[in-house]
Amino acid sequence: MAELVIRRGLEEPDTAGSFVPHKPQRPEKTDGGKAFRIVSDYEPAGDQPQAIAELVGAAKEGERTQVLLGVTGSGKTFTMAKVIEELQRPALVLAPNKILAAQLYGEFKDFFPDNAVEYFVSYYDY
Repeated sequence: MAELVIRRGLEEPDTAGSFVPHKPQRPEKTDGGKAFRIVSDYEPAGDQPQAIAELVGAAKEGERTQVLLGVTGSGKTFTMAKVIEELQRPALVLAPNKILAAQLYGEFKDFFPDNAVEYFVSYYDY
């Protein structure tokens, strides 16, 4: 039979104030890394300039969640590459399947040949 252990005398947490999780300060950007610079023959067209401006503006104002919607072939990948270039911040791009993940990897690798572009595909069947 397993022995049960009861511990007593543990300090109770202070619940008088509001709980505020610790959030460390984001370090300042350094000029040490390679800048994100798009290599492309394309220029933003149609709704893309407005979408880029709105996404960049909201990100700079601290908006943490944004969704770019568009039909197939509307230039969402290029638009997001331009957002990455303007913000000069790395990005995590998620794809719903392996085929799209490989396609996005190839496109971002072409857009940013001087930067690290990696992709990971899980082989778990969810």
